[in-house]
Amino acid sequence: MPRRPDSVTPEEARTRLIDLLNEFESHLKNKDLRTKVLELVPVFHLLRDLGSSLMSIEKSSAARDRILAYFREYPRTVIHGDELMVVSGIQDYPRRVRELRREYGWSIASGVTLQEMCEEKDLTLDEVDFCALRPEEYLLLSTSQDREAALRWRLANDIRKRKLGAGNAILEFLKMNVGSPVTGEELRYVANNRSEWARRTRELRTEQGWPIVTRNTGRPELPVGVYLLEQDRQSPAHDRNIPDPVRRSVLVRDRYTCQKCRWDHHQWNRSDPRHLELHHRKHHAKGGENLEQNLVTLCTVCHDDIHRNHP
Repeated sequence: MPRRPDSVTPEEARTRLIDLLNEFESHLKNKDLRTKVLELVPVFHLLRDLGSSLMSIEKSSAARDRILAYFREYPRTVIHGDELMVVSGIQDYPRRVRELRREYGWSIASGVTLQEMCEEKDLTLDEVDFCALRPEEYLLLSTSQDREAALRWRLANDIRKRKLGAGNAILEFLKMNVGSPVTGEELRYVANNRSEWARRTRELRTEQGWPIVTRNTGRPELPVGVYLLEQDRQSPAHDRNIPDPVRRSVLVRDRYTCQKCRWDHHQWNRSDPRHLELHHRKHHAKGGENLEQNLVTLCTVCHDDIHRNHP
């Protein structure tokens, strides 16, 4: 079990640490290695106590609480694992981070996941270069706790046991959460931590026509690091393969609003689960290109109506 730190103030821990280090000077002359190592054990423990004592008393009841308090003090800030080891007072801090994410619903993303999202251009934040993050770095993406996260992690675990391919596992998980945001960490996990999970998610959107959106690809109001399957429906084959930059430009130009009925995402409700798609003014099958001037934003109802009346 991890050692529980003594209840000491930072100054008390600092003073005792200095005394121990000064005493260790005499032990350096001892030729027996184990004797020197044993003399350093209390120094090691006291140094951990000093780190954990930096958190205020009400935040320091457990290592997990101290880690969460530290993240909440610095949201959307790159936090190195060594910092978490200091404030938690334990070396097994990654397990506490996983608990905060999976059991308590805090959106804490690892450097690995954020980098993979960045490489697929599904993630941007002005103050952070996600593509330069390292595996041992973390980020609290949202200060709001997601109470349904534990249920989603259980669903992800069930899907993972079925040993599906990464793309199929991701799609299955998204279908179980239609209309609800899921995190990149959840998608990475359900894909069995395969590094190509972000690429597979993009392919589901751009090649197979599933309406999977992010903050960068159609739903700017979504939190950073979140994906959402808007509806359990694929876009028509002729409207797939529109490059994400073109899709984004058309949506911005049309103010994320259907250009026929003026529907937008703010009017969404579960009894009217439509979403926005792009329509080719000159049909793709008739030579229409995936260019901004040939594309227009429509809701799924209006889009279906156009293709039904003008096949």
